[in-house]
Amino acid sequence: MTHAWVLGQRALREAWRTPEALVPTLFIPLFFLVVNVGQAGRIFPGGSTSFLHGQNYGAFQLPSSLLLAASFGTAALFLVEDIEGGYFDKLRAAPISRTAIVLGRLIGEAVKGVLIATVIVLLALPFGIRVGSGPFGLLLLIALTALWAVVFTGFMQLIALKTRSAAATNSGGLVFFPLLFLTPNFVPRSLLTRPMEVAATFNPVTYVMEALRSLILQDLVWSRIVPGFAVVTGLGAVMLALNVRLIRRYD
Repeated sequence: MTHAWVLGQRALREAWRTPEALVPTLFIPLFFLVVNVGQAGRIFPGGSTSFLHGQNYGAFQLPSSLLLAASFGTAALFLVEDIEGGYFDKLRAAPISRTAIVLGRLIGEAVKGVLIATVIVLLALPFGIRVGSGPFGLLLLIALTALWAVVFTGFMQLIALKTRSAAATNSGGLVFFPLLFLTPNFVPRSLLTRPMEVAATFNPVTYVMEALRSLILQDLVWSRIVPGFAVVTGLGAVMLALNVRLIRRYD
C-alpha cells in the first residue's frame, strides 16, 4: 500500500501542475446545471412538485452535475503520457506489485473526486440547494461521487492500456457518456416513457444517481443509498481486476 500511496501522490502532483485540465471538470457540470434548471425549473416548482420534497429543481439536477464532473477521467491521459514517455515501462520493471501501479492513479483520482465534489456542492448551496440528509449524508454524497470518479477512471485506464493512444482514450470516454443520460436525468424513473424506463433500469449509473439524489432531497433512505454504493463497489472490483490482469499481460 505504501507504493500505491507514493504513486498516488505523484498523480496528484501531475494534476496540480496542470490546473487547466481541471477547468472543464468544474465549468461544464456547472454549465449544464444552470442550463437544465433554466429550461425546466419553472415546469417543476419546488412547492408543488412532490418528487422535489420541498426543494427547487436545482437540487434534483445537482446529482447529474456531480456525476458529470466525476466522469472526465483525465488520469487515463496522464497514463498514456507515461506509456509514450517510457516511465510506465520503468514502473513495470520496478519491484512493486501490479496492483500498486493501478491503485496509485486511482488513489489520486479519489482525492481529486472528493475535492471536486466538495467544490460543486459548496457552489450549489447559495442557490437554495441543501443536503436533506444532513452532515453525514453530505459525507456519503461526496464519498459516492469520488468512488464513481475512481470507477470511471479505472475503465478509462483500460482503454489507455489497451490502445496506448491519447486520441483513442479520449474517444473511448464518449462511449461512457451516454450512460449518464440513459438515466432519470430530468424526471424520476416513474415518469419516464416505458422504453426509457427499461433502459434506465438496466443502466447501473441510474442507481448511483438515485442514491445521490436521495441524499440531497431526503433524509437517509438506505433503500436508495445502498444500491448506489453496491454498484460502485461491484464495478470497482471488476475494474481493478481487469486493470491488474491487463498490466500483467502488458507487452
